[in-house]
Amino acid sequence: MTKSNPGNFFEDFKPGKTLIHATPQTVTEGDLALYRALTGNRYAQYSSAEFAKGAGLPGLTADPLHAFHIVFGKTVPDISLNAVANLGYADGRFLRAVVPGDTLRAESQVIGVKENSNGKTGVVWVRTKGVNQRSEEVMSYVRWVMVNKRDAASPAPEEVVPDLPPAVSAASLTGFPGMKTWPFSQAGSRHVYESYAIGEKINHVDGMTVEEAEHQIATRLYQNTAKVHFDAHGQKTSRFGRRLIYGGVVISIARSLAFNGLENAGQVLAINAGTHVSPLFAGDTVYAWSEVLGKAELSPTCGALRLRLVAVKDQDPGAFAYRDTAGKYAEGVLLDFDYWAAIPRAR
Repeated sequence: MTKSNPGNFFEDFKPGKTLIHATPQTVTEGDLALYRALTGNRYAQYSSAEFAKGAGLPGLTADPLHAFHIVFGKTVPDISLNAVANLGYADGRFLRAVVPGDTLRAESQVIGVKENSNGKTGVVWVRTKGVNQRSEEVMSYVRWVMVNKRDAASPAPEEVVPDLPPAVSAASLTGFPGMKTWPFSQAGSRHVYESYAIGEKINHVDGMTVEEAEHQIATRLYQNTAKVHFDAHGQKTSRFGRRLIYGGVVISIARSLAFNGLENAGQVLAINAGTHVSPLFAGDTVYAWSEVLGKAELSPTCGALRLRLVAVKDQDPGAFAYRDTAGKYAEGVLLDFDYWAAIPRAR
């Protein structure tokens, strides 16, 4: 009998089952610096402790997406070690700031299962929450993942597909606590909440080529152990014949690229929906564009923009590639990510 963890297969997931994930992780200032190095993050509140304090944060904190990846990484050995692909996200809420010295751990509950028509794989939905050393919930989100079956002959389970909200309501957004001061010259732009119009599209212009070593370091930073990202030998016989880059790398790079045009909208408050449309491989170049989907006034000093962030590869983001008239994603679209971000209001 092996002592190694083979991971869970589709048959092992039952709605209502709770998974307590191993290996709590203490966040350090070194982690924050490495995240900036790997993603190109330039938002002022994640670069300057003094700027962060003036903005109402306790000091230099982890970018919410950095914390998200850490919590996500805890879940991989139990949820997606035998995954074909991570498919999407919904109902994600960032509830507390994560500061250096905080220790994050995670648990998940299975909320849905559906076998695919090929009988070899199935989709599993889980709701994951991340908590700190004081057992305070810092985030929660739903994700769904396609997982291999252990035995294709296993009978299909009773189908349970969760009913998920199309978006996190603006009324439930917490916003930046305080937003006391906001030196626009340090932030890099004077564009505020009132500067953006619903329906506006923003070409973020810049691109970033992803190299093999970089994406592996990033994925290890979050202690994500998914085989599809690391095992080059094992992936030779896979559908693509090579390793896939972790979708979280695409999310973070795309949002870092979005700095150019959304410099003051760095604080992610919620994830409404997210889809990994197509794979990214080493050597591909990521570009991004955004669309303003909605706006909400949170306080006299703070508003929120609902943004669609679209990442594309090896093409001009100014073409705004998205979907065709039939609703099919355009060639080269990597990511469709719908989120709320805090932004200062005009003063």
